[in-house]
Amino acid sequence: MKITDQEMADILIIGGGPVGLFTAFYAGLRQAKVTLLDSLEALGGQPTHFYPEQLIYDIPAYPKISGKDLGERLIEQLNRFDTKFGLGEEALELRRLNDHPERPSFEVTTQKNKYYARSVIIAAGNGAFQPRRLPIEDADVYEGKQLHYYANNIEQFIDQRVAIFGGGDSAVDWALTLEPLAEEVILVHRRDRFRAMEHSVAQLQNSSVKIFTPYVPSKILGDGKVLTGVRLNKPRSVEYQDIDVDHVLVSYGFVSSIGQIAQWRLDIERNSILVDQQYETNIPGVFAVGDIADYPGKVKIIASGFGEAPQAVNNALVYKDPDNIQPTMHSTSLI
Repeated sequence: MKITDQEMADILIIGGGPVGLFTAFYAGLRQAKVTLLDSLEALGGQPTHFYPEQLIYDIPAYPKISGKDLGERLIEQLNRFDTKFGLGEEALELRRLNDHPERPSFEVTTQKNKYYARSVIIAAGNGAFQPRRLPIEDADVYEGKQLHYYANNIEQFIDQRVAIFGGGDSAVDWALTLEPLAEEVILVHRRDRFRAMEHSVAQLQNSSVKIFTPYVPSKILGDGKVLTGVRLNKPRSVEYQDIDVDHVLVSYGFVSSIGQIAQWRLDIERNSILVDQQYETNIPGVFAVGDIADYPGKVKIIASGFGEAPQAVNNALVYKDPDNIQPTMHSTSLI
């Protein structure tokens, strides 16, 4: 089958989170023809869909920005270019075409379509992810009502008593975000020390958030319809304490999987794709950036992915055409 120029993209990007969106934007600066795929029905990735109201503090030029606002601004930035999207489509299969002896193009198959591109950049973050659920009997009865794993509507916590379970950055950030809105915020962690950034922990200690450590939730209190509180136990002890709450927000992190990408014969360690200094994988023409990419000294924050994107785009275009060695493109080149 002959692939037409209209069907063939210069770069196919897998992942519509912050790094994938910025990768597509920079490819647009280079006047590349781009297709972007994401398994979710909407762009924005984990910050938009799982903590839209939570504040992010490590985005350059933004002292703080919510996950939702970050996604919206990246989409707005990308909208100046004619990007082709395949949303609600998981990349299932990668196949090299026999259209060039040294630089073959690629076919990526989803559950709906086949896409063709001269090169591929994987920006899939942590892959498909699901929250770690609360391992307590009958907790699922209250899920989506008063028991939450991510909050899409922060207004539901206004003037409410909220218990947050967890000790990492997400749990601490949620506690600080909800403190000025809720009637009471209670943070429960199984250890005395938190795993969050030191600055956030210092803010927490100077806030009105009530801290219960070391405690673990052992029972949901309620009648099967309305959640009224939780029982907290000290680890390895019979000592417990019941607290009255209106909502529970569980922040135990996410279980992620890179799905069918694991079957693409890429070099993978600990659910991450190994790349070289050019962000190229062991398959020539296939690159990876953001949290899914790994190399010595990698710092897995969004800002790192933003920095990796331009180099991956430039190298992807060189893979397509070895003579296409251009000086770094700056946004000031836009008219």
